[in-house]
Amino acid sequence: MEPDLFTAAAEERREKDPSGSPLAVRMRPRTLDEVVGQQHLLKPGSPLRRLVGEAGGGPAGASSVILWGPPGIGKTTLAYVVSQATDKRFVELSAITAGVKEVRAVIDGARRAAGGFGKETVLFLDEIHRFSKAQQDSLLPAVENRWVTLIAATTENPYFSVISPLLSRSLLLTLEPLTDDDLRGLLRRALTEERGLGGALELSSEAEAHLLRIAGGDARRALTALEAAAGAALDKGEQEVSLATVEETVDRAAVTYDRDGDQHYDVASALIKSIRGSDVDAALHYLARMIEAGEDPRFIARRLMISASEDIGLADPTALPTAVAAAQAVAMIGFPEAALTLSHATIALALAPKSNAATTAIAAARQDVRNGLAGPVPAHLRDGHYKGAAELGHAQGYVYPHDVPGGIAAQQYAPDAVQGRRYYEPTRYGAEARYADVVDRVRARLRDDPR
Repeated sequence: MEPDLFTAAAEERREKDPSGSPLAVRMRPRTLDEVVGQQHLLKPGSPLRRLVGEAGGGPAGASSVILWGPPGIGKTTLAYVVSQATDKRFVELSAITAGVKEVRAVIDGARRAAGGFGKETVLFLDEIHRFSKAQQDSLLPAVENRWVTLIAATTENPYFSVISPLLSRSLLLTLEPLTDDDLRGLLRRALTEERGLGGALELSSEAEAHLLRIAGGDARRALTALEAAAGAALDKGEQEVSLATVEETVDRAAVTYDRDGDQHYDVASALIKSIRGSDVDAALHYLARMIEAGEDPRFIARRLMISASEDIGLADPTALPTAVAAAQAVAMIGFPEAALTLSHATIALALAPKSNAATTAIAAARQDVRNGLAGPVPAHLRDGHYKGAAELGHAQGYVYPHDVPGGIAAQQYAPDAVQGRRYYEPTRYGAEARYADVVDRVRARLRDDPR
């Protein structure tokens, strides 16, 4: 059986007997109005609305769409809703298991369906970033000739993972992570709607909060955990899903952590102070607590970047690039894989030699500026590139350092008000020991100013 016919048959079976499907499948939105979150894509007149011919805007110009976002936020759902709203056949393939042969079979089936029955096809290709350049090239004729409406999903930046010809022919839609409010509404609908649990159970507030934590913005994970906990509660003859039941079924202890309250800042503070104190194990503990509580990985990455400059600085010049690279990787891959990247950066920062010299240096300099210690820029350092600058004495007497042996020109650089003040006091830890020797030599040379 062809993969597109198999997918269509599976969808038909699920529609006829939804009770046999997982809760996440049963709660799949049937229209754009039922989609959870992504309101920036669902406004009247938006490209997605126009793609399905809503809002009087007619069909969108692009015949293919690329959905970019983290797992479990509705990429497959949007593709399915588009096919339903436009009365098209829905065919789903995964780039993990499918290849060019399967893609061509779907395209051939789509052309036959269009020619024989006048039925157009939506091809949903999940994980398109796993396709090679040659495999992605095989999609171009179908996109250009509109044999299928291609909806491709990726969790990686499409500007790096999707070939330019396909990207330029596609409408790129960026999906945002689902909020707790989005997931809370979805869980409550699943509890009460007939296609969900039909009001058979209630959900305690503690259990709901825990489900939101372990979901981490993933609707599929939230519904799967709810279904498992609901089944366990019914087996025990209970009428409410409790926190204990959720913990038993998902095998994950509740983490006391309020992402909007004191715990949020307390644990984040403990993470940074453990890194500052070089206790790598404590740092990893607090990192794990933040991850398990569903903390935004971008928040963690930002804190690590700050720590790299605040507490390490030039003692290990690779610390900041490591933290920045981690933040970029986190933004591209999201959870769960981002946990590995955050662990990598946390370990590197915790074990790095420490220096707060960069922190104290800028603090002291800013304090002087606030206290009014500024004064005019020395005349020889002022801009001399405009007409009349020479008459004002600007740039006169400036010594170009590259013309001086050693590349250090002995002249005054600071304003008179702060001349001779020392802000940067390097430590002798790690790589900063080299900077300590350098700054002493440079300052000695600068004091030889003949003026």
